[in-house]
Amino acid sequence: MKNYRRMDRSLIAGLALCAALAGCVVEPARVHYAAAIVVTEPPAPIVEEYGVAPTPGYVWLGGYWNWVGGRHVWIGGHWEHPHPGYRWEPHRWERVNGGWRLREGHWARR
Repeated sequence: MKNYRRMDRSLIAGLALCAALAGCVVEPARVHYAAAIVVTEPPAPIVEEYGVAPTPGYVWLGGYWNWVGGRHVWIGGHWEHPHPGYRWEPHRWERVNGGWRLREGHWARR
């Protein structure tokens, strides 16, 4: 009988812990490289072949060169559902103070 009570308490404690952790959300840290001034000019964009949208209405968001670990790294494009009332402004590199800065792509209100 004592073993069952001990098991019941352990089971209840385990269930309570699971319930508490079920509401816990862990989000990875967001790393933004857009603020960095990069000395080297980004390479020419890569021409991507993207085929047909996976679902009607989706839009293709083209890839771009990002600055990661001291070098340019290509980030491939992807399909995304459009945001009603917004248009996609693609990533772009701008010349700034003798270097280059990445302006991140974003959905802009129409």
